[in-house]
Amino acid sequence: MSRLLESYVCGGWRTAPDSGKPLLSAVDSHEVARISSNGLDVSAVTNHARTVGAPALAQMTFHDRAACLKALGATLTAGKDEFYELSAATGATRRDSAIDIDGGISTLFSYASKARRALPNDTLYLDGDVEPIGKKGTFCGQHIYTSRPGIALQINAFNFPVWGFLEKLAPAFIAGVPSIVKPAAPTAYVTELVFRRIIEAGVLPEGSVQLLCGSARGALDHLSGLDSVAFTGSADTAAELRSHPRVAAEGLRFNAEADSLNASILGPDVSPDDAEFDLFVEQLVTEMTVKAGQKCTAIRRAFVPEGLADAVIEATTARLADVVVGAPTTAGVTMGPLVGLEQRDEVLKSLRALTKSARIVHGQAEAVDVVGADASRGAFMSPMLLRCDDRGATEPHEVEAFGPVSTIMTYRDGADVVDMVARGKGSLVASVVTADSAVARELVLGLAPYHGRVLVLDRDDARESTGHGSPLPVLVHGGPGRAGGGEELGGVRAVLHHMQRTAVQATPDVLTAVGRRWVTGSGRVTDDVHPFRKNLAELALGDTIVGGPRRVTEADISQFADFTGDTFYAHTDAKAAAANPLFGGIVAHGYLVVSLAAGLFVDPAPGPVLANFGVDSLRFLTPVKAGDELTVTLTAKQITPRANADYGEVRWDATVTNQADQPVATYDVLTLVAKPGGTEK
Repeated sequence: MSRLLESYVCGGWRTAPDSGKPLLSAVDSHEVARISSNGLDVSAVTNHARTVGAPALAQMTFHDRAACLKALGATLTAGKDEFYELSAATGATRRDSAIDIDGGISTLFSYASKARRALPNDTLYLDGDVEPIGKKGTFCGQHIYTSRPGIALQINAFNFPVWGFLEKLAPAFIAGVPSIVKPAAPTAYVTELVFRRIIEAGVLPEGSVQLLCGSARGALDHLSGLDSVAFTGSADTAAELRSHPRVAAEGLRFNAEADSLNASILGPDVSPDDAEFDLFVEQLVTEMTVKAGQKCTAIRRAFVPEGLADAVIEATTARLADVVVGAPTTAGVTMGPLVGLEQRDEVLKSLRALTKSARIVHGQAEAVDVVGADASRGAFMSPMLLRCDDRGATEPHEVEAFGPVSTIMTYRDGADVVDMVARGKGSLVASVVTADSAVARELVLGLAPYHGRVLVLDRDDARESTGHGSPLPVLVHGGPGRAGGGEELGGVRAVLHHMQRTAVQATPDVLTAVGRRWVTGSGRVTDDVHPFRKNLAELALGDTIVGGPRRVTEADISQFADFTGDTFYAHTDAKAAAANPLFGGIVAHGYLVVSLAAGLFVDPAPGPVLANFGVDSLRFLTPVKAGDELTVTLTAKQITPRANADYGEVRWDATVTNQADQPVATYDVLTLVAKPGGTEK
């Protein structure tokens, strides 16, 4: 008997008391492992996540958590060869395994990088600007995101045993929420191996991740309104879970990614001689054969203009003829088997339903030439291309064959193809292959309401394009309707999905203290020490310097125009400027105002301020004329240490006013400031 997979729960590895259910190789049906969760106390597992994992994560900032993910990614990268070796038993070729394994690991790196760049070195995230409520500025509102003291239960599909759980784990971990991972049984042995290496690495806090191998029956019974469920699988199972009493009564967050009938459209502007024609065909064949078509994002429906069906089919079948089906580890094999015999039977069942209205133009349903393996023992299947000329047929828009199967259909015009695609009732992704930007706009706007993602492919972006079927960490992955109605990934968006947004109403001083970002109306501190003479530890929110006044002269305006070459009439032509209803005469350049303001607050000597690396939210509010006197008030607004550097970032609030105390310009100045003993001179 093969090894019984273990669950990692409550701080240790646990083996079920029974012999478990056999998990068979997709290639030759030999027993790879066994799986069981009998006797597992799910209540104890969820309690461990709440009482051990959540408190540990709560002590870490976004940047601390990002550092953990980066270290974990490096560890998994170093040992990924063993993951590849075991992945072959699932039917995955080297290319298939790379998408799953390297794709999952790269998602860890992506979230680690995104968190360091887009999130503060804090446990709180500020959502938008302060909202003024009271007329006198003493009562304001600020939206904040904080970690929910709950858990994230993820229930994954069989097709991506590595990427599937890492792409859910990464944003939840950054958000400070512990995860319980439940892999699909057919490929759980790959997930378990990766999870062992995660635990051995010791870089994630105890309780922040747990693994449940086997049935998760009853898991939702132990969840509350502060928890979340991320599900990937069939629409039927998603509907069953969504109707669970805990989900309905407690309002816990339920995110589903379900099966969908994704589409690819060949634009009406494309002819067989165009590069886009070849791109369409190449992409279609790729999506049919990668992971043997077992991808939630694979192309199930390929729409082509009337009159081009024969040409597309001829080109596609020619490419499909070169596909070599066989054992994934055999040289020359380009498509492995489906994950198992049961899955192949399901695909053949769906294929029979599709052929009620479509005919097979390539492939054999029951027989296939196999290289390096016994076809009778593995879950092998040839790529199947169908053609449906029945415009009223329902099967192509309702039946998903989760394997190497796609159907060619024709359309008349843009409105017609959008209508046909929409009959799929919501999908994860659609692609449009066109060289015409006007066609692209029409189809993107028509398709967007029914899809989570739309790829526009042409000869210009083809080389860099990641393809129709590749979800990316920085873009949302999900879709409306049949596709589940949820979203995963999407960079910071996915992190915030696991957090609680709260509107805080208070005085500017309180909002400054809560958000650690200085708010207009909050206290300012001016002392004998110029703020630029303070290192990162000495600097405090509200530290302020006031510079000015500085009179603007006609010579200043003229010299700035000559020096920069900015001779726009409002700065150089008195008659034309006087006729402008916004100015009524010569006015100073906005950038002259900013430059003069810098001269009023900069301390010229070397010190803790190392560099100015940008200006944000610059607005010119009131025209400045010769004779106006400028005063600048610069206040330390936000202080963000960098964990891996001897300096941090400081954001300064800058307000420039005239002699009537009217704001003429507002903006944020961004600087790098040395830590104590850092690079200051």
